[in-house]
Amino acid sequence: MLVILSQAGFAQTTINRDPEIEQMVKEVSSDSLQSYILKMVSLGTRNTLSTQSNTSRGIGAARVWVLSKFNEFARQSNGRLSAFIDTTIYKGDNRRVSRDIVLGNVVATLKGTDPNDKRIFLISGHLDNMRSSPTDSTGDAPGANDDGSGSAAVLECARIMSKHSFSATIIFITVSGEEQGLLGADYNAKKAKRDGWNIEAVLNNDIMGSNNSSETKIVDNTRIRVFSEGLSVLDTGRVATNIRNLGLENDGKARQLARYVKEIGERYIENLEVVLIYRNDRFLRGGDHTPYVLNGYAAVRITEMNENYYHQHQDVRMEKGLQYGDLPEFMDFEYLRKNTGMNLSNLANLAKAPAMPEEVRVEARRLSNYTSLSWKAPKTGKPKGYYILMRETTSAFWQKKFFTTQTEYVLPYSKDNYFFAVQSVGETGNESLAVVPGVLGR
Repeated sequence: MLVILSQAGFAQTTINRDPEIEQMVKEVSSDSLQSYILKMVSLGTRNTLSTQSNTSRGIGAARVWVLSKFNEFARQSNGRLSAFIDTTIYKGDNRRVSRDIVLGNVVATLKGTDPNDKRIFLISGHLDNMRSSPTDSTGDAPGANDDGSGSAAVLECARIMSKHSFSATIIFITVSGEEQGLLGADYNAKKAKRDGWNIEAVLNNDIMGSNNSSETKIVDNTRIRVFSEGLSVLDTGRVATNIRNLGLENDGKARQLARYVKEIGERYIENLEVVLIYRNDRFLRGGDHTPYVLNGYAAVRITEMNENYYHQHQDVRMEKGLQYGDLPEFMDFEYLRKNTGMNLSNLANLAKAPAMPEEVRVEARRLSNYTSLSWKAPKTGKPKGYYILMRETTSAFWQKKFFTTQTEYVLPYSKDNYFFAVQSVGETGNESLAVVPGVLGR
């Protein structure tokens, strides 16, 4: 009887994977990721202040090499992938930038197939690195994990995804100046805001390829952290009042994206738990997702579960029998493979899905123990239907899904006791990001 009950309970959980995405995830190669990182390490240093004229050393050589890889991938994209180095002059600030420099991000754009679909999904890693001092631009700095790992993930996603077509546009970017104060990401985020880019999600990968921690000596390659902000700094005035009145402090754009990353990542990657961290970033640290958050975009930081501070921001040296430095031998390339696949599955699922439903509303004009939701079809894409998501107000994750082909739905659950959201669902089961309803009142 116990066996039967156990089998019945297990059978209630059904995982449906898009075959195309499943195949892409299988193509993620730990060998490819390792080759990218070894090449970056071989350049000696990638400090933002390092040489830009040497063809085999420094940040300039690193950018040219990344561009060459993007261009190599472009040849298999039927003309849809294009890449360039986006540069600007950054004036010396007498802090971490002692002189004027050419700041450059390497950007590859995989153009969406639907000309009416203006959505953009962005994956980022920072190409630059540092020694113990952020202004030491001449000494060797391997930067295998920080952030060779994130840059390698960006390259591997571009390699595989460039062979496929997506309705929406995907941007692959390796930025410079992260260690000098998020300079490259800030430049790109402000450019996106100024030019009206419709960025729906930013996946920033920074330090996500090592499995062990300093001091506590924990070794674990089965969990990855996703940091997300609950509220945006732009949530002021009436918006902030509405959030407070409806109890939506845990349902901002970044937090919804983090929930999505967890669900999709765990759907496609075996033996990986995506752990949500309810803060924008770690203590005393910063990441390239933050400039996007500050400009109103949904952005999260993806980072390994257990960090080893002996191998971050350290001169390579042996001290009291302990090896310091961000060296490739401290990487776990199988762990990096899983984390890269988690990124890829999310990018692909988002870019294949219809756009989010429009004008999602919950009816609040009368007292009722039922919840009535309504919405309009998305601007682009052809949904086969919609998911209504539901969770208790104390739950971190969506607990139930209801499918409908209509644009309204009535549930026998009180809106006072649960949170709800609506997703568009495509023909192959790909879901859009969730939209929390506004109130349809008097």
